[in-house]
Amino acid sequence: MKINRNHQPQARLVSRKGQFPLNIVKLGVPRLHFADLYHRLLTLSWPRFFILICLSYTVTNSLFALAYLAGGDCIANARPGSFPDAFYFSVQTMATIGYGSMYPRTDYANTIVAIQALFGLWGVAMVTGLAFSRFSRPTARVIFSRVAVIAPFNGVPTLMYRTANQRFNQILEAQQRATLIRNEVTAEGEFMRRFYDLQLMRSHSPVFALTWTVMHAIEESSPLYQLTAEDLMEQQAEIVITLTGIDETVSQTIHARHSFVASEIMWNMRFVDILLKSATGGRVVDYTRFHDVKPVEEKL
Repeated sequence: MKINRNHQPQARLVSRKGQFPLNIVKLGVPRLHFADLYHRLLTLSWPRFFILICLSYTVTNSLFALAYLAGGDCIANARPGSFPDAFYFSVQTMATIGYGSMYPRTDYANTIVAIQALFGLWGVAMVTGLAFSRFSRPTARVIFSRVAVIAPFNGVPTLMYRTANQRFNQILEAQQRATLIRNEVTAEGEFMRRFYDLQLMRSHSPVFALTWTVMHAIEESSPLYQLTAEDLMEQQAEIVITLTGIDETVSQTIHARHSFVASEIMWNMRFVDILLKSATGGRVVDYTRFHDVKPVEEKL
């Protein structure tokens, strides 16, 4: 079944870096709910998180500085009406530095100091907890081949892609799933984005330390059976890969995602061998050729 949706560029559901979902606009749903603020802060990139903390710190101290200025000459040894002096006094109060040159000398100033001290303790605890959660969150360093290939394997056309663990440890009980997503039109004429699980020859590995070439035989039971490269392009097909396992170092579950769109599936190609042996008999993995492919003699 061929479907042409105005030849628009194919939008990926999963990015090359495993981010999901992409290119989805949710109408009628608040972009940021207060109950999800913690989750949002955990998923921010490190540069954005650092900028947000710096901005929050600056804005908070500026607001307290304005509160001190509203009390008149309430800070000893500070220039009357000086915003920089009030700002630096606010910084010293929030950080509990207490150099001693400036101090509150009115009941109003002491009240603001008490409020800011409590706010500072709460803020430091929050930022510390967020930073610790971000650092301690388990992550995977799994590399996926830039392309998937379709080539004969034991006489059967087979979809193959390559994965590897980039860390110098092991991923225990690693499991992979591959799902084909493509556009279809039902008998009633309704357009749908359908999901099909691809049966893998080996979806489980007790120890994932080196490389892993994952294979799916394109037999009669396969949703890819008798499809061509043009069919996959017309259907805007995408193969989504998920990998889960246990990191032996931290003993926590990690996961990784990747996807291959139709243009990244190479036909009549196979991966070059990257497992070598050293002079001492040990194993060598040549990652410089991890993504390299070569043509096969037999055509599908």
